[in-house]
Amino acid sequence: MTAPIGEMVLGLPDAVLRPFVDRYVGYRERADVPLLRRESAGVFVVLIMGWGAPLDVTDPRSAERGVTAVDSFVAGTFDSWCTTRTVGVGEGVELLLAPLTARRLLGLPLSELTNRAVGVGQLPGRWLERLRDRLAEAPSWPERFALLDRVLAARLVASPPVDPRLDWAWRWLVGSGGRVSVGVLADELGWSRRHLASRFRQEVGLPPKMAARLLRFQQAHAASAQAGATGRSVDWAAVAASCGYYDQSHLIRDFHQFAGATPAALLAAR
Repeated sequence: MTAPIGEMVLGLPDAVLRPFVDRYVGYRERADVPLLRRESAGVFVVLIMGWGAPLDVTDPRSAERGVTAVDSFVAGTFDSWCTTRTVGVGEGVELLLAPLTARRLLGLPLSELTNRAVGVGQLPGRWLERLRDRLAEAPSWPERFALLDRVLAARLVASPPVDPRLDWAWRWLVGSGGRVSVGVLADELGWSRRHLASRFRQEVGLPPKMAARLLRFQQAHAASAQAGATGRSVDWAAVAASCGYYDQSHLIRDFHQFAGATPAALLAAR
């Protein structure tokens, strides 16, 4: 297959947004033949605002969870891998958002987007659709990133903050790399495990135990990607231990579920 040809431009959000948005990724990519990618799961929300060739997003478990022929979409938190397919020239901006940031920006509980990709025109207020049009009209990447700064900052100011107890639990879970137990989180909050799981499902889109698994997987996946970039061999048992896995078999299980392949197969593919 012919490799895609394109460019990628990274943008650093304004300082006021950096606690919420890590970076902007502008892209322009030409695929002369259909380009199929396997996208790994993660505890994040993907926002694509594009104005070029449309994409299909497919969850192999259920066609109803995907979306077809869209240039802009939001994908909620997923607990399995999915695929994207496109052909032609695609251009746009990609953001990876922490769940509680996405909750505030989108104005809806992430339980409504769990394991789903939705075109931006289907979301409340259609503000993302209007933003996509303005981004397409902007003449340069710096102007697009500045526009994102203004619009996202205004959305955050206008949105109510999330429950500080839930925010605290999320930050502790992330800070521990998914190693803190659900029982400890619940006890520290004075909540039952059932109530904590219910609040996570509603606002984050996934229960805390699944979120913890995905946080551990993301660390292991990043270690695999880094090894692939440097060409060095990987001690998968050591990776499993450093990322909080009980053993290597649990690491491999999560790669199968969240990436659709073993870590060694992903490394070879890179």
